[in-house]
Amino acid sequence: MTRTTGTTGTAASARRTYRVQASSVVGGGAEALVAQQHVPFDASAQQGDLLPGPADLLTAAFAACVLKNVERFSHVLSFRYTAADIAVTAQRQDSPPRMTSVRYVLRVQTDESEQRLALLHTNICRHGTIFNTLAAVAEVTGGIVAVPADSHTAP
Repeated sequence: MTRTTGTTGTAASARRTYRVQASSVVGGGAEALVAQQHVPFDASAQQGDLLPGPADLLTAAFAACVLKNVERFSHVLSFRYTAADIAVTAQRQDSPPRMTSVRYVLRVQTDESEQRLALLHTNICRHGTIFNTLAAVAEVTGGIVAVPADSHTAP
């Protein structure tokens, strides 16, 4: 995947372009070249059990977007955390085929106040690219939970 930034005159109108090269063979074995990594996926006619399919990859992209923004906004907001994890469930309908809902629980290991946690969550919801893309076409619901920073288990 090549990431390029093009502008149309102002910083506010800067856009990023993402490119992925993908291929498949008869039977549905497929692979994408993404950011210099080969990512295998299922492109078979049926839903496979071994490799992620397109809906799995979209759901994973949502999770990656949220976690990336935890890191991003930890710097912007001076928000202290030591770890984060997210559980995401996406639902699709068959006719017409589309994703209808995304539900998530984001757990952040932190000693920040509930008010600061809510501020982090607001920024994630407001500025997440994949988050907002899915929210425009499906119901996106979820929340953020603080896990004490002194706990010895991952969130």
